[in-house]
Amino acid sequence: MAEQQALSWRERISYGVADMGFNFYWANIATFLLFFYTDVFGISAAAAASMMFAIKLVNAFTDPMIGALADRTSTRYGKFRPYLVWGALPLGAAAVLTYTTPDLGQDGKLAWAYGSYLLMMVCYTAINIPYNALSGVMSADPQERSTINGLRFICAFGGSTLVTAATPALVQWLGGGNDKLGWQLTMAAWAVAASLLFLLSFANTRERIAPPPGQRSNVLQDVRDLTRNGPWLVLFFLALIIMVTITLRTTTAAYYFKYYVGRPDLMASFVPTYMMAAAAGAAATPLMTRFVDKKTLMIVLMSLTALLSAAFFAVPPDQVWLMFVLQAALGLVLGPKSPLAFSMYADTADYTEWRTGRRATAMTFAAATFSQKLGTALAVAVIGALFTALGYVPNAAQSTGSQAGIVWLMSLIPAAFALLAVAVMCCYRLDGKRLQAIQADLLARKHSLSPQA
Repeated sequence: MAEQQALSWRERISYGVADMGFNFYWANIATFLLFFYTDVFGISAAAAASMMFAIKLVNAFTDPMIGALADRTSTRYGKFRPYLVWGALPLGAAAVLTYTTPDLGQDGKLAWAYGSYLLMMVCYTAINIPYNALSGVMSADPQERSTINGLRFICAFGGSTLVTAATPALVQWLGGGNDKLGWQLTMAAWAVAASLLFLLSFANTRERIAPPPGQRSNVLQDVRDLTRNGPWLVLFFLALIIMVTITLRTTTAAYYFKYYVGRPDLMASFVPTYMMAAAAGAAATPLMTRFVDKKTLMIVLMSLTALLSAAFFAVPPDQVWLMFVLQAALGLVLGPKSPLAFSMYADTADYTEWRTGRRATAMTFAAATFSQKLGTALAVAVIGALFTALGYVPNAAQSTGSQAGIVWLMSLIPAAFALLAVAVMCCYRLDGKRLQAIQADLLARKHSLSPQA
């Protein structure tokens, strides 16, 4: 059947490069946005963290709505691919507004931050959720899903590497010493590049899996199906915890090098070191899943993440080489988690169809995307609360307590969350053998319903 055929490398790579475009936005948000708000835009860490957390909660409503809309979209180009075209320009414009600093008072600035960040996140969701769902309908083969998601995250980490390495220099170059202008123009440049990649992905991918013929369900039914899908629930909480783990370290890194190490210039190579190593880990994912069950592999990876994160606690500020070694090691072990998780989400969509006779691929990915956003928001809230409690002062020498908090956010706190992820993953029950049986049953059902049967 067409849905079982191997995909061409052109289609695999074209799907993957769109995630490079998404990371032109996401890497900026995760790495620089809180820093931009506190040290350039001019609002407090507590206000910025509260705002970002509140907007993520609003996405609790927008994500499922967009997932439901995408599942019910029907065009000559498919359900999900058109959103790559429809959403490119609105997302780019919203991102530029988010990184614009208006000449307003504190209340006005905060209102601008709320409005522009909310607009950007809604636009991001409107294109990213259909893109995520696309991986679940390009092929029904679990190994093929691992391959396209592996390639996707190679591109994603490549995009993040480029953003974290080039953004500080672009801000200085485009702004000519005016950081406010520099951030605005830099985001505009990333938006143009991302839009071109979205168009490339749209032009070279195809949708092959459709819901069962005659499927009738409403949004509430889709939600009920998810809440009764045990494997999906495990992945929901896993994604939330992993995003807390990663975001704590990624967001704290700028503060770590500026105030603890005393070398803010190292940020231009520190985060890219992680991203390049993560790309190598993502590239190895399809090979590893041929020999190791996804569940077992995820448990091993998160256990190593906890160990390596905790090791940062013992690194003194002058041992820069050791920081980079640990960072590269973390990239290698965390690189495979994203392609693993997204291929597993597609598997849980199959599981829902097998149990209920209904399929809601975009809704499956929409709720999962929300868990990642919520994890990011929780991490930022933790950072903001800790900074406030320990007396963080922007652009000034930090107190002993503030410096200690920064080190904890880079080491022991994310390590604890990584161990929690291990505990959650032990509850996952959709192993390789069970999934193989489900795939065979679904294929048999489709054969029996085909006109030739």
